[in-house]
Amino acid sequence: MSYSGMVKSELLRNMEYSEEEFLSLLAAVMKVSGTMSISSGMKLKFRIITENAATARFLFRNAKEKLGIELKVYISRGVTLKKRNSYIISFDEMKDTREFLIKCGILAKTEDGIVLDASVPYRFRQDENVKRAYLAGTFLGSGTVSDPEKQYHMEFVTRSPEYAEDLKDLLSGWDIKAGIIERKGSQVVYIKDGEGIADVLTVIGTHTALLEFENTRVMKDMRNRINRIVNCETANLSKTVNASVRQVESIKQISEEYGLQRLPENLREIAEKRLQYPDLSLKELGEMLDPPVGKSGVNHRLRKIEKIAGELSKGDD
Repeated sequence: MSYSGMVKSELLRNMEYSEEEFLSLLAAVMKVSGTMSISSGMKLKFRIITENAATARFLFRNAKEKLGIELKVYISRGVTLKKRNSYIISFDEMKDTREFLIKCGILAKTEDGIVLDASVPYRFRQDENVKRAYLAGTFLGSGTVSDPEKQYHMEFVTRSPEYAEDLKDLLSGWDIKAGIIERKGSQVVYIKDGEGIADVLTVIGTHTALLEFENTRVMKDMRNRINRIVNCETANLSKTVNASVRQVESIKQISEEYGLQRLPENLREIAEKRLQYPDLSLKELGEMLDPPVGKSGVNHRLRKIEKIAGELSKGDD
């Protein structure tokens, strides 16, 4: 099961909603994954289409238990092996479909008549638990979240700029920052930071999925820190080795062309130690001198030795 599937499964399995909370959740699913049409007899039709059988069962059962409405569920079978079945939840048999669509914020009454409502309905934005249920329904109907092991990315696919802006505003009420992009004619509200995604999972109440997300996030952060430390140490080691090789070559050149015994005592002493211990750090070399010399002092002496070797090379030219 994908991580998105895990989150939705937990939403369907563990959530208990009041009548108003379920109505809010259902309204959100209807808004983002419903289709409306008018029959030849001018009858209003509304349907939700989902590929998730558990979602269809959940909506069907709770619509009856919480709201007292009878929905119909049909199966549209895939025509190829890879094509999954679709489940069509029909509101066509309701007594007054139009009034229910107004109640859910799909339609709105205006001075000009009944119009489509592209907003997040005001009714579902007042009570905190009702708002949480609305966000849960939006995720159930159009949300996806990537496996946190791969990347941090959550999105809600919506149908209008107005609804996308309202959803972004709804998320901001929980201090969750989201962006909006257009993709294939849809408005996609997305969250790309781990903190924001964790906050959404907290808001909609998927605590098991949240725990797995946070565990993965901690492990990823730890691996990243370890990798940065290792990379830094590797770079420093490489730098130290290269410097040591360069210093040894300079000392050997002086020894062959000039003679180490002709160097000042402090330079000759460090040159001999470097030849004897090419793998030691500057600090370790300095501690072996008598009296001990600090890292900067050792570095200063070795630079003088490299400068002398450079002058000898120029003299050869």
